[in-house]
Amino acid sequence: MTEIDKQDVALDETTVDRDPIKQFRLWFDDAIASGSRLPESMTLATATPDGKPSARVVLLKNVDANGFVFYTNYRSAKAKEVDENPQAALVFYWVGLDRQIRVEGNVERVSPAESDEYFKTRPRESQLGALASPQSEVIEGREVLESRLQALEEEYRNREVPRPAHWGGYRLKPERLEFWENRAGRLHDRLVYDLQSDGSWTIKRLAP
Repeated sequence: MTEIDKQDVALDETTVDRDPIKQFRLWFDDAIASGSRLPESMTLATATPDGKPSARVVLLKNVDANGFVFYTNYRSAKAKEVDENPQAALVFYWVGLDRQIRVEGNVERVSPAESDEYFKTRPRESQLGALASPQSEVIEGREVLESRLQALEEEYRNREVPRPAHWGGYRLKPERLEFWENRAGRLHDRLVYDLQSDGSWTIKRLAP
């Protein structure tokens, strides 16, 4: 999508899709078409039970009516925080399109079967990496990882690499989504979708 094309599509509460996931897909498809590098990258913000926040960039691997899916090591810092405090937020920002989407909701693990299915699609080196890395733990040096990887390459030579039990997916089930688009004079467009108790969504405009 060119800059001219983008400006022709106004972020208007009367014309956006009433389903925020469908609206997300429209913008996500625009980001892909624009040639944006890693359009699936998103900032994941989590917090400990006592409210200490942390954030990092992860990759979106699936999005549907049930939510946004990403994968990680279940022993990692972010996984521990999500397991202890399932409230989290995502931020997508596409520089070339001057667009941002914020997503808030609760996070839960996907089923083992869903994690297995995705793990099989990963490049073999990524599968071995999931086994080799004790994510978020202190290690003495890179040679620790390289040594573990070498040993695993020998162990699984000519064999399928199994998904480790400590690795899998999470799904953030959205309760609130905000769509932001840059406009002249910093009078940006901001539309927020809020989930209602009956499963419907309200759409409201926020001041920039």
